[in-house]
Amino acid sequence: QVRLVESGGGSVQAGGSLRLSCAASGLTFSHYYMAWFHQRPGNDREFVARINPSGNSITYAESMEGRFSISRDNAKNVAYLEMSSLKPEDTAIYYCASTGRANWGRLIRDYDYWGQGTQVTVSS
Repeated sequence: QVRLVESGGGSVQAGGSLRLSCAASGLTFSHYYMAWFHQRPGNDREFVARINPSGNSITYAESMEGRFSISRDNAKNVAYLEMSSLKPEDTAIYYCASTGRANWGRLIRDYDYWGQGTQVTVSS
């Protein structure tokens, strides 16, 4: 079965950086669209970034553009989210998601598989 496992979360001070990883198994990774979402305390899960199978089409949520970078390594079956200039409002659980459907988007319903999440805490 498809499994997504996030890692790399932790606690960091404002202005710091973290790199999250999402290891995928049970799917032909190079055929799947990948995305990152986050869920702040008390809020709904929100779109952060997405990347197409070949890695040449990327979209970010406006508030993350310029600070976050999504990438993938199809040889290793891993997607990444590099986060820099972190702010306290970036504190959230970060989830990776995937879909094989071509109509991929920014909504939770656009993705079929989800990881368990990794906590990111940014202190001021």
